[in-house]
Amino acid sequence: MDKGKGLARRWAVELADSTGSSTSSSAVVPDPLGFTRSVHEQDDASSSRQKKDAEALWKAQKAWEVAQAPFKNLLMMGFMMWMAGSTVHLFSIGITFSALWQPVSALQNVGKALQGLKSGDFSPKLLFIALNLVGLGLGFYKLNTLGLLPTHVSDWVSSLPPPPEVEFSGGNLPFH
Repeated sequence: MDKGKGLARRWAVELADSTGSSTSSSAVVPDPLGFTRSVHEQDDASSSRQKKDAEALWKAQKAWEVAQAPFKNLLMMGFMMWMAGSTVHLFSIGITFSALWQPVSALQNVGKALQGLKSGDFSPKLLFIALNLVGLGLGFYKLNTLGLLPTHVSDWVSSLPPPPEVEFSGGNLPFH
């Protein structure tokens, strides 16, 4: 007895046309169970939409990362200015001018920093600008504590007397 010769298998598909030609067409082959072509085409459209949404989400996340980067710089520059002290010497002046130069150069290149990450939202750009302005303010504060900012009239006009000292520090022996 030959196995399977007389029995038709339910899972077998005849790929030849019913006319006997050797070419097959996709219209003759039935779709698998549970598969419909319209659902598959909708899946292609939804997957492309999902890819676009994922790309937009990624760009928005990158824009926020770039916008928050000056915060790390603020902490580092604040620590370096604290370590430099409040006396005027080469190291403290170099750190202070570095603290002033970095935000200025970052503000000049705002468009380049967030160029490829256009998400249509201005919030990351505003945060980037605000954090760099805070860094600039930190640099000006350090200039003021060093006494390098002209804050009194006598700093501009040499004929006026300087302001009286607010603080005086001395030892136990008076110098009269």
